[in-house]
Amino acid sequence: MSKTIELARHLETLHINDMYKTDFYWTWDKTDDEIDAVFTVADALRDLRERNKSTRIFDSGLGISIFRDNSTRTRFSFASACNLLGLEVQDLDEKKSQIAHGETVRETANMVSFMADVIGIRDDMFIGEGHKYQTTFMDAVKEGYRDGILEQQPTLVNLQCDVDHPTQCMADMLHVIHYFGGVENLKGKKVAMTWAYSPSYGKPLSVPQGVIGLFTRFGMDVTLAHPEGYDVMPEVEEVARKNCEKYGSKFHKTNSMAEAFTDADIVYPKSWAPFAAMEERTRLYAQGDKDGIDALEKKLLAQNAQHKDWACTEEMMKLTKDGKALYLHCLPADITGLSCAEGEVDNSVFDRYIVPLYKQASYKPYIIAAMIFLAQVKDPVRALMAMDEGKEQRKSF
Repeated sequence: MSKTIELARHLETLHINDMYKTDFYWTWDKTDDEIDAVFTVADALRDLRERNKSTRIFDSGLGISIFRDNSTRTRFSFASACNLLGLEVQDLDEKKSQIAHGETVRETANMVSFMADVIGIRDDMFIGEGHKYQTTFMDAVKEGYRDGILEQQPTLVNLQCDVDHPTQCMADMLHVIHYFGGVENLKGKKVAMTWAYSPSYGKPLSVPQGVIGLFTRFGMDVTLAHPEGYDVMPEVEEVARKNCEKYGSKFHKTNSMAEAFTDADIVYPKSWAPFAAMEERTRLYAQGDKDGIDALEKKLLAQNAQHKDWACTEEMMKLTKDGKALYLHCLPADITGLSCAEGEVDNSVFDRYIVPLYKQASYKPYIIAAMIFLAQVKDPVRALMAMDEGKEQRKSF
């Protein structure tokens, strides 16, 4: 029996009917079975590709990518996922569109969706705006489908918003699951989700928020560490606390990086901007206050510079479990002595973990493909089994 058939049989035991024709905004919107299903399908698609089996569920169609912030890994992961399933990708470059001439979100949404089966949106720069843009866009798409403008209802994959980064954090978690040999081995593992110094400012909060919102669902001891004032959204912290009540996990906050790293099984040192500062930046941009924005940037860079000791150094890594904690990062990292003079992680630490880091990133295309698959395939179990039995190969030589 192939691995894909085993995974399909597991998928059959899960309650996932509600995933068909739905969007993927935040991980905490999804049930345990639905999260499990994404991991299961991601592994199945990877197995099929490794065995040279075709995974094309579409003969034609588009995946529309809208990146309102820069991206390398997520942009190419979305393109890879769409291609894996048989879709072509069209990127919406707002500078080349009519948006600058006053085209509304509602109009843009319908105009780009005529033959689209999935919309991937990244909008993470402004607190209170990213998730709102995604929901506004998709409400317009659904209205277009109901009114007969669109022949099909595209699904949304949140490629990062101001609240969550589900494709990243689920890729991180699938990497963790495989690294430790299964979900059953995660209970009690200590995760240090810590702030780290960066010479730049304004990095989104969605990765640390996504980590505490997802990892606490797996019985893990999650510690959120940051200097005073670098808080994340309180409502996401509440999600983590409620997860602890339900899953028997732990969520702890500290202003000490060393405390977080001590005996940690997993460390995730990553810079982010203070929640209050991100709110202020959103307000200044809305007012068009360029001087205010420049002043805020200087203030935040100076604030960051007070915490250069918040770095993943060799000495800090020695505090972890047996000095060998799994190091995670969403990439690109600010690497001391390589990409910057002083940053999030020592070059020697980063270089030692470069292979598992790249493996971590490699799960993202499959996670995205699984999200699309489960939203667009009515009977995913039958579809996986048919792919496994099919004679069609990805390449014929």
